[in-house]
Amino acid sequence: MERISSRLIEYRPQADTALVYRAFVFAREKHKTQTRKSGEPYIIHPVEVTEILADLEMDEQTLAAGLLHDVVEDCGVTLDELKQNFGEEVMHLVDGVTKLQIVGVDDGKKDMEEPEIEEPITEATRERRKKQVEQTKNAANIRKIFVAMAKDLRVIIIKIADRLHNMRTLGSLAPARQFRMATETLQIFAPLAHRLGIWQLKWQLEDLSFKYVEPEEYARVSQLVNRNRKERQAEVDFAMTELQRWLSDDGIEAEVKGRPKHLWSIYNKMKSQGIEFTDLYDLTALRVIVHTRQECYHALGVTHAHLNPIPGMYTDYIAQSKSNLYQSIHTKVLGPSGLPLEVQIRTWEMHRTAEFGIAAHWQYKEGGKVSDQFERRVSFLRQQLFDWQADSKDPSEFMRNVTEDLFKEQVFVLTPKGDVIDLPADSGPLDFAFRVHSAVGEHCVGAKVNGRMVPLSYKFKNGDVTEIVTRPSAAPSLDWLNMVQTSHAKTKIKAYFKKVNLTENIERGRELLDHELTAQLDRDPKRWGDDPRSLIKDDSLRTVAKHFNMPSEIELLAAIGYGTTASLTVLNRLKPHALPEPGIQFGGKRANDAKMKISAGGMETDSMAFRRSRCCLPIPGDDVVGYVTRGRGMALHRRECPNMKQYWINERERCTGVEYVGNEGQVFQVYIAVLTHDRTGLIADVGAIFGENKTNITAIKTQSHRDRTATLELAIEVRNSEHLEDIFKKVYGMGDVLNIHRISGTKEK
Repeated sequence: MERISSRLIEYRPQADTALVYRAFVFAREKHKTQTRKSGEPYIIHPVEVTEILADLEMDEQTLAAGLLHDVVEDCGVTLDELKQNFGEEVMHLVDGVTKLQIVGVDDGKKDMEEPEIEEPITEATRERRKKQVEQTKNAANIRKIFVAMAKDLRVIIIKIADRLHNMRTLGSLAPARQFRMATETLQIFAPLAHRLGIWQLKWQLEDLSFKYVEPEEYARVSQLVNRNRKERQAEVDFAMTELQRWLSDDGIEAEVKGRPKHLWSIYNKMKSQGIEFTDLYDLTALRVIVHTRQECYHALGVTHAHLNPIPGMYTDYIAQSKSNLYQSIHTKVLGPSGLPLEVQIRTWEMHRTAEFGIAAHWQYKEGGKVSDQFERRVSFLRQQLFDWQADSKDPSEFMRNVTEDLFKEQVFVLTPKGDVIDLPADSGPLDFAFRVHSAVGEHCVGAKVNGRMVPLSYKFKNGDVTEIVTRPSAAPSLDWLNMVQTSHAKTKIKAYFKKVNLTENIERGRELLDHELTAQLDRDPKRWGDDPRSLIKDDSLRTVAKHFNMPSEIELLAAIGYGTTASLTVLNRLKPHALPEPGIQFGGKRANDAKMKISAGGMETDSMAFRRSRCCLPIPGDDVVGYVTRGRGMALHRRECPNMKQYWINERERCTGVEYVGNEGQVFQVYIAVLTHDRTGLIADVGAIFGENKTNITAIKTQSHRDRTATLELAIEVRNSEHLEDIFKKVYGMGDVLNIHRISGTKEK
């Protein structure tokens, strides 16, 4: 604790160190009986996390929250108790971190609920587990992270620091968990640190993960780098000394130091560019740190006067800073021996922001001043987080939106006022316009880029200064969906057409609901009671609309008509016990011969008879729950199935976790609905995609709508959920597709 207190006083002389010490004493008392997997006292973990936060120069409230971040979850401490002892701000930070405990993401401190089966980590195992972790980077988890970030970015900074210490102490865990945590770190936490501009944490997370995800490659690259650095150290030292002297001779007070490239970035560069290690010449960069912006350009001139610049290898991130606040001049020159050498030039303030990113915001909280530009950028980031949240009707859509926008390559575009807006690569004026405001996007007719008019199909380049041209009478076109890249713009365009065609969608929704009920009555009228039509009257629909987070039956019917909510799903909610449990018959043969492991009370068995429930048609790879029926074995449901939710509430003791694995070569019938632009050759193009993927279509039904869209309902045969997800991605890739989703298994054959 002495080091934490000393660091805090060093960068915040007026800080309330007593608050931090009280938090330490409180946490030490609450964790006194707990130990970590390594056997060391648990209190060491929150102290180490807080040291990381102190290295980021976070405020005392964040340090206190770092010390207390596990007491609510692990020690039964209440939020009221925290508020009473440490104040409302610390309480909210700890509450945010507690709520951010991520389901399905390993935190390294608890035994997993599922029994873990150790197996040799072969290349095939490694790739399979990477895919599994990619799937567990699931919608609800990512949504939680970004909602927490939007409320207070300090919450996610604490969480990243927590993950960094867990990665530093990963050696005490089993190999399978080491691999899982390392892969999660590369896929979730390192990109978040990058997005927030916290370079100091990003590279550590990446290199620590590299050691466990690709241990052989890590050892090889590490050995090559160490050998190469020894060979080149004399040259780098000479270049540093000479550059320091040249700058001093020109009257520039600067610090020149070497910055080694980190192992994960070296490995990625070798993979992405298809080159050998011997072809890499820029393993060390020189960093020049000066006092003023003007001195940056002066230092650049001195550097180029003595070391020949390599053409095309110069980037000015000071004039056009990145959205994560990063600013520097990058130039690549020929070093004293003629080999390439990267030089980065920045001010001390820019250096602080480059190392700490968004965390630097709290370094100026008291006794300092945050620039208007800094505040605007933090505001832009928060606004994007809220946009992702508002644009998504469910966690799965949120996940798609975030991965589309966050993990893609970025292009940086400037407003006329000089603010930076980051967009996915290949974005254009419409993406920019909808990011500014939905009204600007809806009335957009063109854009001025760098002072000249460009068409809406224009693709941005880094540094484009953009001004949107609008006309009050202008309105979106369906063709815009083929032009935009951001999920936000796509959502707003679709929302416009939903609003414009509301009446037609409501009518279509009523028709689809009535048609679905008629089909159910034809199969088994007794199951729907004496007055089945009353189920789809407005009063009943108004009640069930709340389940779908819709304000009234109008929005529910419109959603059915538009194709975003399945009519059978609504019927299930209206009378959830009405649907029978028998399995589906495919070609006269029950598809229930898949191999299955059932986990219940720590025991596993594959002997129980089971059936796929037709209300949701689960397939291998789905998140499946088994419902033990009365006398008819086990019925399998997808976890999100409305019927399963009712069973879970009313008969939880009859529900059990299930691992559902198909046999080699076995296929399972599922039903999907595709909403797309209506055009000639549509069915042929869709069929071609399924043919290329060796996916059989057993039935197809089409319906054209007055707004020039069409709905295709298809019965297809797939091997598992991964196969289905691959099909969805390829169908989405057609460009014409507005929506695609699974529907129930009770459609007419």
